Amino acid sequence: MTRAVSLPFWLVIIGGILAVWAVFKIVVIPLFRWFLRRRTKRVMDEVNRRLDLRLPEFKILKRQNLINRLVYDARVLQAVREHCQETGISEEKGIQKVERYAREIVPAFNAYLYFRFGSWLGRTLTKLLYRVRVGFIDEEGFQKVDPYSSVVFIMNHRSNMDYILLAYLAMKRVAMSFAVGEWARVWPVQPLVKAMGAFFVRRGSGNILYRRVLERFVQMATAAGVVQAVFPEGKLSRNGQIGHPKIGLLDYMLRGFDPEAGRDLVFIPVGINYDRVLEDRTLLMTSDHDPPSKSRWDVIKTTLVFVFRNFWLMLRGEWYRYGYAVLNFGSPLSMREYVRTHQLDFRKMKGEQRIDTVKRFTQELMNAVGQVVPVVPVSLVSSVFVKDQERALTETEIKVQVRSLIFDLRRKGAYVYVPRGNPDYSTDVGLRMLTLRHFVREKNAQFYPAPEEKKILDYYANTVAHLLD
Repeated sequence: MTRAVSLPFWLVIIGGILAVWAVFKIVVIPLFRWFLRRRTKRVMDEVNRRLDLRLPEFKILKRQNLINRLVYDARVLQAVREHCQETGISEEKGIQKVERYAREIVPAFNAYLYFRFGSWLGRTLTKLLYRVRVGFIDEEGFQKVDPYSSVVFIMNHRSNMDYILLAYLAMKRVAMSFAVGEWARVWPVQPLVKAMGAFFVRRGSGNILYRRVLERFVQMATAAGVVQAVFPEGKLSRNGQIGHPKIGLLDYMLRGFDPEAGRDLVFIPVGINYDRVLEDRTLLMTSDHDPPSKSRWDVIKTTLVFVFRNFWLMLRGEWYRYGYAVLNFGSPLSMREYVRTHQLDFRKMKGEQRIDTVKRFTQELMNAVGQVVPVVPVSLVSSVFVKDQERALTETEIKVQVRSLIFDLRRKGAYVYVPRGNPDYSTDVGLRMLTLRHFVREKNAQFYPAPEEKKILDYYANTVAHLLD
């Protein structure tokens, strides 16, 4: 029993690796899961006491349970049967397709990541890049929203930073879910955004079965009270103006809305504007045509180049924050009151009638969003230069014209963000941003637009042009 046993060295190595793996799997992983569940429960108890709208059960269910609920939903199974009849495939293969779509769509929300890591990431990024401000919020309207309602934020789409800014600023009130496109389907972004509660959407997909699965997920989430954020434009604005809205996700929500029972559906318009949009040059380059699809490596490479360039500027002491990023929250719109006033029931509408009604309603929402788009310093100063692009202006002349613009915009009901309440300082901020980026040049104490940068001045002026019309 005490004799030594000789073993080959390679067998000892393999045995050691297996032993370490067994300890890791049997002891470490369960302990980590226990620790994470404990912290997550503590976070959920804390945030449910703090949030204006509590986390709905649907949002915190295990992901596999959500997938099963979606796959075996009665309407989804009916769509599977119709698909199988049209294509001739077996029902088993149809179910497999649906399960694949469900796994792609359904998020894996983690309250600990959202309220701890997400809060830290949002705070760090936004404060590093911008001076973030909430310009206007209809507090009285927010107080009237029934906590049992399903709330949907409707927002203009300027930058991919929109997601982070809105989630970060709303985190003290609600936990929201976003629909994200193909841009986020790269590692490590994909698992992170899923853990933060986002769900993926194949924009423009003509696959009817996929769209039925997506429709039911959106309807189930809405009926369960999940707070959502929707960008009806569907893509980033390439010229600075608010684009024509698409009705896809809103149509899914309204098609399943019951005005007599269940939760009310409340839409809140949100306007956002930046002194600098991170993607502005890229968007202008593709303003006349659809951009070619990029590989994951291209996306990662572009991001790394951007990060290292800015880090290098920081080391040299030549880096400045990108000015102000401002959000305005408009007045909530109760769908229950809307359909009662207009005598509508989207569930009973068919085909073109429903589509036309949803289009009109979506345009109303986008008009409300347009009215709360904040006017920021760079938009003001750009508007001055766009008004007369051939003329050089002194600093005093620019300040006089900015003051006149602020007066006109406020008279028309626009929300102008004036830093420190000082219009002249607002001019200084906007002019500094434009000259640092060489969009505006100075010569003999006069400022004039750089001839090759007129399109980008138009881009920033366009963000508030609809408020001046």
